[in-house]
Amino acid sequence: MATETTLVLFKPDGIQQGLSGIVLDRFLKEGFRIRGLKMLEASDELINEHYSHIVQFDFFPAIQSFMQETPIIALALEADNGISRARKLLGPTDSKEAEEGTIRGDYGCKDESSKTRNICHASDSPEAAEAELRRFFSEGEIFA
Repeated sequence: MATETTLVLFKPDGIQQGLSGIVLDRFLKEGFRIRGLKMLEASDELINEHYSHIVQFDFFPAIQSFMQETPIIALALEADNGISRARKLLGPTDSKEAEEGTIRGDYGCKDESSKTRNICHASDSPEAAEAELRRFFSEGEIFA
């Protein structure tokens, strides 16, 4: 098994519901280790870069507004097969499709905003994790 570090973002809906500690505890109980953690306000520039693959769509302004409702929490989490395990623990992007026992299944929004208000983001590949970790953490902010 390869040890991988992945980016997990706690989105505004999870923070507003007071789920940060509960969600972090779920990752820690699954054997993830914290290598970096910070709270930040997501600038337009940061959101545009992070969501560059959807910035051209009509729904993007709603995502941008949502991601700026509260500060967000960025985590660099490490575990064996950490990227796939983090995504499995979260469940599908659409919280309505997520099974009970996953973070999104247990806490995600179940209405029309279920694909956006889904508690957390997690990197979906080693390449994405590398780029996203660089985007949210400066050199020296991720520890061994």
